Amino acid sequence: MSDSSPARAAAPVLDVWCDLQCPDCRDALDDLRALRARYGDRLELRLRHFPLEKHKHAFAAAQASEEAAEQGQGWAYAEAVLGRVEELSRAGEPFLVEVARELGLDAEEFDTALIDGRHILIVDADQAEGKAIGVTGTPTYVIGGELLDGGKSQEGLRERVEEIADRLLAEQDG
Repeated sequence: MSDSSPARAAAPVLDVWCDLQCPDCRDALDDLRALRARYGDRLELRLRHFPLEKHKHAFAAAQASEEAAEQGQGWAYAEAVLGRVEELSRAGEPFLVEVARELGLDAEEFDTALIDGRHILIVDADQAEGKAIGVTGTPTYVIGGELLDGGKSQEGLRERVEEIADRLLAEQDG
């Protein structure tokens, strides 16, 4: 049985440049949850890594979230870590493995991934791309070619993202 309906256009993408040890990124979680609730699968939220040097566990956290994504829990893991940035700052890598265990993921595999560095290239590539397009802090959102810097202030950003998403979706439907 073939589906004769016209192919649905790909959902607009919201890239969220994030540092998983960043309190501002934690504060952005409510906005991200609201966007996910409002748009569901009509808007693709993509976590992009931009670990800042001032956060010494952010690079490891980015690698760990890639391992979580491989195990099918990327966003759940990122949200769990962001929700407890103070613990990450205090405990470092053991905390990253503990969060994996709490979510029912293969914690041993996380441990191994952090040791063998299998996800470093993805994190490095994200960071390089972020720098190339002008990301300087986190969270930064990119949607419809527009870069919105939430590292300075998140005031009004969700509304701006919604305006752009609504416009992109209307253009698809039109």
